[in-house]
Amino acid sequence: VQVVESGGGLVQPGGSLKLSCAASGFSIREYYMSWYRQAPGKEHELVAWISVTGDSTNYIDSVKGRFAISRDNAKNTVYLQMNSLKPEDTAVYYCHARTPGYWYWGRGTQVTVSA
Repeated sequence: VQVVESGGGLVQPGGSLKLSCAASGFSIREYYMSWYRQAPGKEHELVAWISVTGDSTNYIDSVKGRFAISRDNAKNTVYLQMNSLKPEDTAVYYCHARTPGYWYWGRGTQVTVSA
C-alpha cells in the first residue's frame, strides 16, 4: 500500500508543473485526497484538498487561482496542476490519502522555482 508522487522539478518563475500522485494497494475512491508541502525551515502546510467525489475542492489563499487539484478514480491518481509558479512555492510536495481509520503519505517530490 503506497502513494507515490511524481512530476516535480526545476521551473522558472511564471512556469507550470503538474504533479501526480499514484496510489497502489488500495482504491482512492473512498479517500479524501490532499497535497501538502514543506519548504525549508517552514512547517508542513496543507495546500489543496479534494473530496471523495471530486465535486468539492479547497486551497490555501496563496495558491488560489494558480493551482488546481483533480482526481481520476479510474486511474487511482490525483493531480496538482500548478501555474504561475513563484519562488515561494519552492518546497517538497506530499500526497496524502485519508479515510476514517486509515491514512497514507507519500515520500514527496521536490519543486524548485528559480530563475
